Amino acid sequence: MIFCDMVQKQEKGESAAASRRRGRPRAYDPEAALTRVMETFWKAGYAGTSLDDLAAATGMNRPSLYAAFGDKRALYLKALEHYWRMSARAMREVLREDRPLKDALDEFYVRAIAIYCGAPGRPPGCFSVSTAPTAAAEDEEIRIALAESVRRLDERLEALIRAAQQRGEIAAGADPAALATLATGALHTIAIRARAGVAAPELESIARKAVATMCSVG
Repeated sequence: MIFCDMVQKQEKGESAAASRRRGRPRAYDPEAALTRVMETFWKAGYAGTSLDDLAAATGMNRPSLYAAFGDKRALYLKALEHYWRMSARAMREVLREDRPLKDALDEFYVRAIAIYCGAPGRPPGCFSVSTAPTAAAEDEEIRIALAESVRRLDERLEALIRAAQQRGEIAAGADPAALATLATGALHTIAIRARAGVAAPELESIARKAVATMCSVG
């Protein structure tokens, strides 16, 4: 959806409120703007990113940025949700419950590693893992948002593993919730290693070992 700035040349009698909108860009795409916001936070972290940095990245002045998205904290929370939505779209088909567990998990990690290592112009690693834990230590709303995202991923992986268990792919006595936590933990350690500069082939080796461990429960 494209939002167009309807502010025209000020005419006699124009209200003061309308005149304040004149600094806003003529047109902008909120999804593209949020992507640029996300990438800016991704590079420097929450504390290291200023509103001036975000304004420069989006091409919007500070009043326009604030009017469109809110303050820095609101911008960061929106950027997190934007990242999680993109990730969920990318993984929706991968984590289908009718897929063999090993195939689904293998592709899950391969796609994640491609995000962590393969996007030109973006820092390595995972946006939320790289930036949210530090911010969450001082901000309750960010902490809650981060915890909710981890919970959603745990639940999605648990459903995948439980469906595989019902097909006999892993032992009937295995604990799908525990295996899902292990799968999420493997993803997070891969994200941290990617941020530390570990190359994709080594990360893929770690992922294969994690998948082999989870799928060998019998």
